[in-house]
Amino acid sequence: MALTPARTPPGVLELLPFDQIAFQGMLDTIRANFERYGFLPIETPVMEYADVLLTKSGGETERQVYFVQSTGALEQGEKPDLALRFDLTVPLARYVAEHEHDLAFPFRRYQIQRVYRGERAQRGRFREFYQCDIDVIGKDALSVRYDAEMPAAIHAVFRDLAIGPFTIQLNNRRLMRGWFEGLGIADGERQMAVLREVDKLDKRGADAVRQTLEGEFGLAAGTVAKILAFVQVRSTSLADAHAQLDALGSGSDTFEQGRAELREVLDLVKAFGVPEAHFALNLSIARGLDYYTGTVYETTLDEHPQIGSICSGGRYENLAGNYTKSSLPGVGISIGATRLYWQLREAKLIGTATSTVQALVTQMDEAQLPAYLALASELRAAGINTEVVMEPSKLGKQFKYADRAGIRFVLVLGENELANGTVTVKDLRREDQSEVPRSELVKTLRVELEQAAAMRGRA
Repeated sequence: MALTPARTPPGVLELLPFDQIAFQGMLDTIRANFERYGFLPIETPVMEYADVLLTKSGGETERQVYFVQSTGALEQGEKPDLALRFDLTVPLARYVAEHEHDLAFPFRRYQIQRVYRGERAQRGRFREFYQCDIDVIGKDALSVRYDAEMPAAIHAVFRDLAIGPFTIQLNNRRLMRGWFEGLGIADGERQMAVLREVDKLDKRGADAVRQTLEGEFGLAAGTVAKILAFVQVRSTSLADAHAQLDALGSGSDTFEQGRAELREVLDLVKAFGVPEAHFALNLSIARGLDYYTGTVYETTLDEHPQIGSICSGGRYENLAGNYTKSSLPGVGISIGATRLYWQLREAKLIGTATSTVQALVTQMDEAQLPAYLALASELRAAGINTEVVMEPSKLGKQFKYADRAGIRFVLVLGENELANGTVTVKDLRREDQSEVPRSELVKTLRVELEQAAAMRGRA
């Protein structure tokens, strides 16, 4: 019988163990900071009813959705009624609408799960990937002060990931819409189209955006010049951000509301303890999704702008309007962890991790297996991750296995050690060996492991 080739489908990230440990460490850092800011975990099913997931039909999203159908339903020719989630926002909307009367508002949730999109197969684009989201959902109203908490959480995450200097860039969709109104671009759909185009400024460049606005949108050259001058505003400090906002002059009620919100958010971001070097005003940030209404965010690595946004999000006024009559405004951010990890690895900003196994108990004499298991139990009870060699083999082979598996400490409990109440400890990293009293073993290993952890932290 011919063998089936072992292969992964395109658009997935499958890692070897040490890379997986590094990726899991990233998720753990993100999770720890989300929890530190008071967000509660939820999980939603990987499948949702298609009519819940696809509240709008015929759009780009529907063309990327994976539908789910059992073999029985396929045989009967039934139309799929389930689909894999393509983000975590729509499932959150359904979740809040369904459990509205059981939740405490403002509802603060974090969610770290895989999502699925039928992306065109290409390098660095994934069909299955982790998203890490936080959102605060209000009932009827939600203070703009929560908008300032998002950059504080973002700052904590990327500070602890230690991947280099970064800047959280902020804008306000009301400010942008009010500015466009002042230029005579008041129609809702036309306004959104212009918003989506200027959001591409950093990717496409000013000349390409100008050509689109003048050619496809038919805007006058003078109007386009004013738009481009507006969206190229950047700040270098909090005081400069306020000065840049002052320099915009007066505008419509929508414009003034957006400016007031942005001022308050910027001041509170500093009050949250975020250094001014890590956040800035950027009036080109619009975010392409139509449901954002106020504050919007994008985060970039200062020394690696080619990576693009590593975290984004914003304010929306009615999260679950398709599922409930209640008004549920909110604000949230999302980190595409799989793509971020891949980009960081490609840029050599993150490496592989060490093994999570810290010690290996070797087997010298098969008859002494209960003694080896007892030693391993003692170490595990003390919080030291320990593996036991379960089958007899040459000691050299066991050492070679430990080295290849990335296990630092190899423990030998032979006839002499058993008689003397000691354990021989071989440190493969330092390439040295010592005999340690059994009563001192846990303390000795802990000191070495803590020193190694401290060195990693300083690095």
